[in-house]
Amino acid sequence: MATIYWLSAQSTLPGDGLIPDWLDFDWLHHGLAYALLATLAARALARGQWAGIGAGTLTGAWLVATLYGMTDEWHQSFVPGRTSDARDLLADAAGAALALGLIRAWSIIKRSS
Repeated sequence: MATIYWLSAQSTLPGDGLIPDWLDFDWLHHGLAYALLATLAARALARGQWAGIGAGTLTGAWLVATLYGMTDEWHQSFVPGRTSDARDLLADAAGAALALGLIRAWSIIKRSS
């Protein structure tokens, strides 16, 4: 969360201009960052246990990541040179959901083996 906050507070991101605009997939960066955040939140909420992670834990982790994404977009609206974008929040929520879906599938496989 601290890294996301720090990056959001920058008027220009490190490496801006290195990647051509047509190849800069902002949604992918958001999705990956929030997939990692949701994974870490799930791990924390499950007290370090991966096997048998339940729907409640996954829902909580998704809410943590998505609500943080909302506050991050709001934060960016105050940073010169940055904007708040609902599509970014959608990418955040989707990245978190995808990661948590994979964790759930893995926990089911792990439990049955």
